[in-house]
Amino acid sequence: MLFAVQRQLAGSHAQTKPRHGAVMAYLDEQGNRATELAELSGQHKQVIGTLVDELEALGLVTREPDPADRRAKLVVPTANGLAQMKAGDEAMAGVEERLAAAIGQDDYRAFKRTLQRLAELSMPGDATSD
Repeated sequence: MLFAVQRQLAGSHAQTKPRHGAVMAYLDEQGNRATELAELSGQHKQVIGTLVDELEALGLVTREPDPADRRAKLVVPTANGLAQMKAGDEAMAGVEERLAAAIGQDDYRAFKRTLQRLAELSMPGDATSD
């Protein structure tokens, strides 16, 4: 599913790479700390830091002081970043609609539940992950 979304977005966002999804997929409009993005995505903090550097260079995010703790920084999407996030959400919704239409809503919902469970089981730190 994600490859279908990536192909759909590739033309309009040629500079972004699939790896940038580790940040953009979890980014709130108001911003997140890099440590939170690392936890949500299952990536190491150093990897997230590199991705944020790349996204900042592309003009998709900025680093701003966290109002709750001025020592910390929030990764905040720019207007271009918000537009890309919206385009990604719309592309994913389109893929989901096509898949649900192809196999039926009930089967698609069951598939999503199973996929979510597998993702939860494979998160780092989970006793069942290898």
